[in-house]
Amino acid sequence: MRHSKHKHLLGVKSAHRLSLMANMCCALIENGRIRTTLAKAKALRPSIEKIITLAKKAHLSEDAAKKVHYRRLAIARLRNKKFVQKLFDELAEDFVNRTGGYTRIYKLAIPRLGDAADMAIIEFVKASDKGYGKRKGSGKKTDKKSKSSKPKQKKAEKEETEEVADFVVEDTAAVGESAAAVPAEGNITDLDADQESEEETTSDMTGTTEETVSEDVSSESSEDAADEPDEKLADDTFEDSGDSKGNSKRD
Repeated sequence: MRHSKHKHLLGVKSAHRLSLMANMCCALIENGRIRTTLAKAKALRPSIEKIITLAKKAHLSEDAAKKVHYRRLAIARLRNKKFVQKLFDELAEDFVNRTGGYTRIYKLAIPRLGDAADMAIIEFVKASDKGYGKRKGSGKKTDKKSKSSKPKQKKAEKEETEEVADFVVEDTAAVGESAAAVPAEGNITDLDADQESEEETTSDMTGTTEETVSEDVSSESSEDAADEPDEKLADDTFEDSGDSKGNSKRD
């Protein structure tokens, strides 16, 4: 029974299939890219990659006998010495640094006219080609990945919140320092009130001093006014006494 023995039969017999693959391999080596049906492109990929592996082994080997051996194996499969020589002498160096995946298949959107067969393009991958990024698959595996990624997201969110909290604390500390350096509005109003009270006290002091000075002046003026009539009386008595003395002498 042929369980798990899948092969690209292509609806033809083995002899036909082998010659078909040999001709397609030669066309790919000659042109570097060919357009064919999707089924034939998938059947061509393993056969051409095995022949490229033989060319790599011959290029890396230092034994001349092994090089000839690998070349004869390739000729037996391709059935054309010209294209085997091109593959071993020219193209083998491009695949030395690649461990596999020497070809790439592009599925075309427009099917073939007549039978509507799916068409594709198969080409060699250059040594400098890094390929495309892996596409995110769908299914249970992605669900497991998504579940495992949830704790990481939570950790990232926690770290972000911690960073924000530290940033807020630093900002509040900076604001407190600036507030301590610059007086607040309440302190400014208190200073203005203190200045006004000091001005009032100074004005009261000046007022009291002016009142005391005016009182002293008024008291001195009153004393002078009180002394003046006494002086006048003394002068009058002195004059009267002089007149009386003169009159007595005359008598």
